[in-house]
This record gives sequence, structure tokens and C-alpha cells, in this order.
Amino acid sequence: MSDNAQPLPEGLTPGLYLVATPIGNLGDITLRAVDILSRCDGVACEDTRVTGKLLKHLGISKPLWRYDDHSEHRDRGRLVESMRTRAVALVSDAGTPMISDPGYRLVNDCRTEGIPVTSLPGACAAVVGLTLAGLPNDRFLFAGFLPAKEKARRETLEELGATDATLVFYETGPRLLKSLAALHEVMPEREIAVARELTKLHEECRRGLADGLLAYYDAHPPKGEIVLLVGPPEEHAPSDADADAMLREAMQTMKASQAAAQVSKATGLDRKTLYARAMEMKSE
Repeated sequence: MSDNAQPLPEGLTPGLYLVATPIGNLGDITLRAVDILSRCDGVACEDTRVTGKLLKHLGISKPLWRYDDHSEHRDRGRLVESMRTRAVALVSDAGTPMISDPGYRLVNDCRTEGIPVTSLPGACAAVVGLTLAGLPNDRFLFAGFLPAKEKARRETLEELGATDATLVFYETGPRLLKSLAALHEVMPEREIAVARELTKLHEECRRGLADGLLAYYDAHPPKGEIVLLVGPPEEHAPSDADADAMLREAMQTMKASQAAAQVSKATGLDRKTLYARAMEMKSE
């Protein structure tokens, strides 16, 4: 070996490696992802053409195997069995595998067979959209793509509407208007954000109510992949009847002052007002 020769990269421990890839800007690939892709024995991917372009950009040449969760169980079984002696990287076309992308059946089978699984953090459109939107993010629910059919889409929104969290969906340009129309019907007063072309040159995050966004995107047809976010429902102060019911229940096991303090903490209502009401209820 000459003094200028580069040492061959050390091989990886056999198993499955879940590798996040950029969602638009190729500069978002992580150093660890490049390392794993350079040292693995092969890459399982949704579309060999898409992954091939990424590897070419990185200067990496590896065998590519097409895989998605609709692959026959027999094919998946062969891939899992190969990981007893080979390190296989799983990538999606963009972002983190299994976030509305194939992979969970493969991971499940690997765990069942005792195959090591390693996950590399990286780009995820849902998280990028959530950070850009400025909607409450202490609690959020990722629900993937809304159903394509109108009735099922509306029913899904009605089911999730009461969830006390920001809702995060994936959507496409051609379907966005239908989803916004359904949101206008089911959640007309909720704050909505449309984040599109994330990390790319024409990145956009637009907020407003469903009717305003519907009018805007009807006049400016959107392109590209979209993260659609819906803010949580507004908190409403309980009615007098609700407060009375909570006081009655609390006073079954505690003094009026303690009951008023507990209901005040739970509802945000004034403790002194609740205490006065509790004393009235005791004398009734």
C-alpha cells in the first residue's frame, strides 16, 4: 500500500440501520448518515432512482434494493435474514423512514428475529413544519395523510377535532384545497398553517383561518409537498352549572374552602367566588 492510499472504511455490525435523508436541501444530510451509508453493505429504499441520485451526490456507490411495506412477506423475510450477516440501511425518498413512509413491518420483523435495529435522527418534515408554524407545540398529534375520499376526510377531522393538541398532517398540492374546504366545514375558527417546499428555495409557511387560506390557494395553486397544521381548540371557561357540579362532587370529601381551591386550580375560576358559591350550596 502506498503512503497516499486511503484506508478502507471499517465495516458495520450486521443489522438494520434507519437513516434519515434530506427533505429538500441536500445540505441537511448528517455526518452520521453519510458514514453509515458509506459503510453499509447495501441500501433498501422506496425508489432506487431517487436514492441513487442522493448517493451519487455523496460520492457513494452501494447496492440498492427496492423495498416498501407492500412487498411480499417472503421478500421481507429474505431481507431480514440477510441482516444476520450484512448491515442494511433503510431510507425513504425524503425524511425519516416510517414517518408516513415504509418500514414499520420491516422493523417489527427484525425485532421478532432478534436483528439489531439502529435509528439515526435527521430531517423530518412534520417537525420542521411544527417549528415554523408558531402554533402551540407542547402537545401535538401527527396523523399522516388525510383520507382521499370526502366523507372519510370529514369523519377523520371530526374525530380528531376535540383533541387538545396541534394536529399535523401531510398533504400534496393537488389535494390541499379539498382538505382546507373540509377544515372550513369542521373547524372554521381554528388557526391553520400551511408549510410547503420546506428547506427548499421557495419555502413558505402561511397562517390563517381555513376560509382565508382556501381563497389564497385557490388563486395561487400550490405545488410540492405540504405540512398542514391545525391549532388546538380554544379553552372555554366552564359554565356556572359545570362549576356547581364540580363543587358538589368535591364537597363530598372535603371542606368548602378546600373544594373551592381545588375547583379554582382545575378551571382557573376565582377561588373566593367559588368559596362563596360553595357556602351558598351548603345552606340550600
